[in-house]
Amino acid sequence: MAEAAAALAGYDPVVSSRSVCVYTSCYCEENIWKLCEHIRSKNQYPLEEFYAVFISNDRKMVPLWKQQAGCEDQPVIWDYHVILLHVSNGDQNFIYDLDTVLPFPCPFGTYIEEAFKSDSIINPEFRRKVRLVRADMYLKTFASDRSHMKDASGKWLKSPPLYPCIETAEQCFSTMATLRCVDFSSQNSPASPRNTNQKIPNSEYFKMNLDDFISMNPDTGWGFVRKLSDFVQEFGSQNYEEE
Repeated sequence: MAEAAAALAGYDPVVSSRSVCVYTSCYCEENIWKLCEHIRSKNQYPLEEFYAVFISNDRKMVPLWKQQAGCEDQPVIWDYHVILLHVSNGDQNFIYDLDTVLPFPCPFGTYIEEAFKSDSIINPEFRRKVRLVRADMYLKTFASDRSHMKDASGKWLKSPPLYPCIETAEQCFSTMATLRCVDFSSQNSPASPRNTNQKIPNSEYFKMNLDDFISMNPDTGWGFVRKLSDFVQEFGSQNYEEE
């Protein structure tokens, strides 16, 4: 962890510590949404430098190491997980993961090595993919009524956050749908919206659209889907062993 400490020495985090973040166990998508909201209000860094990163795969079974819910060096198997990527102007990008035992924030290379490890040790059907959604888009388009955290009888599987459910307004969705047609490539923004296939959905979508963010179908939802190896190559400095 000495390298991580050295990288953090020259970096100004968006929060003073993990403990000051809005956090509810098992609601990682909302925790990261709230962190994006904080970044927007603080105006320390441009919001466009940050990406919500959904981690999943077609089976919705992804192993991650160094999680607080884990045991020693054994991975936790999530159906999905959400972290925040800061594409920094410095020599290193950073990951904010509110559920890791790694430093917070964590240098990108350290997080990849410790939390993802290598796909070469993982059965191909469990290999990880990521969906990157720029933070400004995430704040405007994400919605969750938390129904995925209730059992068949309507009881909570895990206690929900105390604040109201996150919803998105139809007018915001329409604006972002227009932005999907814009090519942001000149802004060096690799996960910017360019897919123009999104249509205005029914009213329920503005209350619950989590599945579109978890999905690793590149033709669905917002942002961009990447194989883990491509994600590492795009935002990290190390080579990633896939085969």
